[in-house]
Amino acid sequence: MSILLLSFGMLALGAMMSFAVQMPKLAALRTTATNLANSHIERIRANPGAFRVGGYNSALNYDGTTNPVTLSNCTYPGCTEASLAVMDIRATQRAVREQLPAGGIMSTCSTSPCTRGSSGNLWIVWQEPITYASLNPANSDNCPAVVISTYTDPRPRCLYVRYKVD
Repeated sequence: MSILLLSFGMLALGAMMSFAVQMPKLAALRTTATNLANSHIERIRANPGAFRVGGYNSALNYDGTTNPVTLSNCTYPGCTEASLAVMDIRATQRAVREQLPAGGIMSTCSTSPCTRGSSGNLWIVWQEPITYASLNPANSDNCPAVVISTYTDPRPRCLYVRYKVD
C-alpha cells in the first residue's frame, strides 16, 4: 500500500517538474513580446504625425507560420512620415516573426480618425509550444476578436499594450 501511495506522489512530482521546466521559456517569450512592443511604441512616438493620420494602423499579420516579412525602405531625402510608418511597421513585424514563434502584430487607434491625444492599441501575437502544462490563453490573454474567432486550435498567446501619443 505504501508503494502505491509513493508512486502516486512521484507522478504528481513529475508533472510539477515538467511545468517548472516549461515556465522559464514561456516567461522569456512574454518578456521578448514586451520588449518588442516597447520598441514599436517608441517608433510611433518618434513619428506622431503619421500616427495622427492612422499611418501606424496595421491589420493582423499573424498567420501561424514562420514565413519571413519583407522590409520596406525609407531613404533620405524621399522619406515621408507615411513611408517611415510603413517601414516601422514592417521592421516590427519582421522582428516579431524572427524572435517569437510564428509571431505577428496588430495595431489600431482608439478613435477614428486618430487625433492629438488619442491612444493606440498594440497586440503582439505568437504561438507557444503546446505542452501539458501550458496555461489556457483563452482565460489569461487579451487577444483581439479576430484572433479569438479565427485561431482556436491551437490558440495563440497575445500581449496587449495601450499607449498614448501626444
